[in-house]
Amino acid sequence: MASGEKIIEASGKYPKPAERTFQYGTAGFRMKSALLDSVVFRVGLLAALRSRKLNGQIIGVMITASHNPPDDNGVKLVDPMGEMLEGSWEAYATTLANASSDQALLEAYNKLSTDLKVKPESSARVVFARDTRASGPHLIAALVQALNASDTEYTDYKILTTPQLHYLTRCLNTKGTQYEYGEPTEGGYYEKTAAAFTKAMKGCKSNGTVTVDCANGVGGPKLAEMVKYLPKAAEGGVEIKIVNDDVLKPERLNHQCGADFVKTNQRAPPLSQAAPLSRCASLDGDADRIVYYFVDSDGTFRLLDGDRIASIAASFIGDLARNANLSEKLKIGVVQTAYANGASTDYVTQHLKLPVVCTPTGVKHLHHAATKFDVGVYFEANGHGTILFSESALKTLSTHEPQSPAQNTALETFRALTQLINQTVGDALSDLLLVEVILAHKSWGPKEWDLTYTDLPNRLVRVEVADRNIFKAVDAERKLESPPGVQAQIDALVGKYKNGRSFARASGTEDAVRVYAEAATRGEADDLAQKVAGIVKQAGV
Repeated sequence: MASGEKIIEASGKYPKPAERTFQYGTAGFRMKSALLDSVVFRVGLLAALRSRKLNGQIIGVMITASHNPPDDNGVKLVDPMGEMLEGSWEAYATTLANASSDQALLEAYNKLSTDLKVKPESSARVVFARDTRASGPHLIAALVQALNASDTEYTDYKILTTPQLHYLTRCLNTKGTQYEYGEPTEGGYYEKTAAAFTKAMKGCKSNGTVTVDCANGVGGPKLAEMVKYLPKAAEGGVEIKIVNDDVLKPERLNHQCGADFVKTNQRAPPLSQAAPLSRCASLDGDADRIVYYFVDSDGTFRLLDGDRIASIAASFIGDLARNANLSEKLKIGVVQTAYANGASTDYVTQHLKLPVVCTPTGVKHLHHAATKFDVGVYFEANGHGTILFSESALKTLSTHEPQSPAQNTALETFRALTQLINQTVGDALSDLLLVEVILAHKSWGPKEWDLTYTDLPNRLVRVEVADRNIFKAVDAERKLESPPGVQAQIDALVGKYKNGRSFARASGTEDAVRVYAEAATRGEADDLAQKVAGIVKQAGV
């Protein structure tokens, strides 16, 4: 393993900012890029430890800050199967990031190595990539210093979307095994996805163009590359118009564009210029989220968010299971958070007759819950999500023998979906193609999709408090157990509103509490949100 001298010498180039405390969360570390040098260096050391602990399995490191402003950046680790870093290791990342000096860092590193029984003779292997932010190359240099100091083999995959790095990490670790996931190259990613899309579109025709806003981020050039592998619309493919794909001016990243802008502002990006009733989609800065939307014939903006994507995907998969005569063999379920609109939950449970599980906010919670189903559909309202297929489901799909041509058609489409969907993590590019497949099969435009159910009016309010830590949530963050008595007040209020629902959840990053409320009318939703916010504010003084 690395000599202490090499680590101390390399660490000296990246001193920890004084009086800063870092916390590894769902998105890894994320902040102003100028503060990240020491953090990225130390994440490199942790990646080496993680790989050695797992006997040389490859660990991924992604440098990105997703939908954050251009001056921010971040770093996160990817586990061998392309999933997020195991939860217990988040604390180790936090420990290393907060070591006060080079010597303290070495001591913390050695202690972790001893406590985790890491074998010094094991090899360490890491792959990494970055998005298009200007600070990326500088932070990669800090990462490489750590990998060299810890005697780690590494491969730099340059600029990728976050989901592409997750895909590559899984492919590299499964190559040559029964779980082989695909060719471990960027080209392999496009080839696998495009081939599956082509199979899934068999016998269908896409209607019109989909305009995709790429947030002036990495999704722009990568979607343009993907298009080269896809069949043209006339040949059974889809016509994709790419906008907001300027990666040469880093300051334009996420500026008045991207999935977060669209969802937050409830309007199309100014440069979208799509005609009424045209279907549009927006990716976020690292292409792991997607939302759809359109402008109605009367000029009204209509958002088709992650709840809508989950609903249409669950509906389509349920139809395929029935048409392939597999309904009794596959347990299909949908995973949501408390932020999912109540109308979407009712649609899935009442209309689709599928179970819904609610988890705390955070992709790792949704992903884990989705693994409990044979086919688990999960999306956050912000557009981040995917579909997981259990080993049992994949075996059932591969061995099932159809009894009619119609069953065979449904089965072939179902099988293609398992290859089209990036099961490692939410992937805006594969989710885009999934939605296009579903709309083509249903012969729907965005208006027909929007008519599946009517969202309950809702409001999200941010309340500043003195100490967010006094607000403790339970029941998948839908109830407050402290401060005492607050939940009873919220419940009493909610009972006065038709279709009322509200909850308060402490922010993970600032001294604030977010209050969500929905009700039968816009006025009632706003009123309920403000009154619950008042209760929270009083409790948080």
